[in-house]
Amino acid sequence: MTQTAAILRTGRKFDQVLRGAREVFLADGFEGASVDDIARAAGVSKATLYSYFPDKRLLFTEVAQTECKRLAENVISMIDDSKPAREVLTIAATQLAAFLVSDFSQQVFRVCVAERDRFPELGMAFFEAGPQNGQRHMVEYLEKAVEKGELAIEDVQIAAEQFSELCKVRIWTKAALGIQTSFSKSEIDEIALQAVDMFMARYGV
Repeated sequence: MTQTAAILRTGRKFDQVLRGAREVFLADGFEGASVDDIARAAGVSKATLYSYFPDKRLLFTEVAQTECKRLAENVISMIDDSKPAREVLTIAATQLAAFLVSDFSQQVFRVCVAERDRFPELGMAFFEAGPQNGQRHMVEYLEKAVEKGELAIEDVQIAAEQFSELCKVRIWTKAALGIQTSFSKSEIDEIALQAVDMFMARYGV
């Protein structure tokens, strides 16, 4: 799948296909999304769509990976290593909490769980592009903060994972179970603030 996706990432209409697929997957879910609807939303022919992605699962995987990478790049662009650790972590926590309960993230999560047995590579692809990739960037930042004497952490890997989990408190389970499907900015900000407060209470200097 990796080799195929690498080859298919060429062509001027590739981004159109991804945008159209994202729109349809969000509206109709994985099972409900038809190739005809995706091609129509992307403004391409079915032949063009199949030339990039012969399998709808490959397309969904690519959309999920692209969205996760976009989030990571967005957070990285907002982070200034020269700022105090609390400020940097608050930005990261706010962005992560919002993403975790976003329609897209929840849609991908539900598909990963539903297709776990038939399509295990989707879960792995999402994990690598999402949680694992985010934690890798967090580890890199935490190592710098430790070197600067802002944080005292013996195991930065587990600290990075703890940080991610703190950003899920109260909101993620409600979103995953469909108890609450939208969250206000104030709710997200509160979760982020509490996450950073607890993290700093444990690791702050």
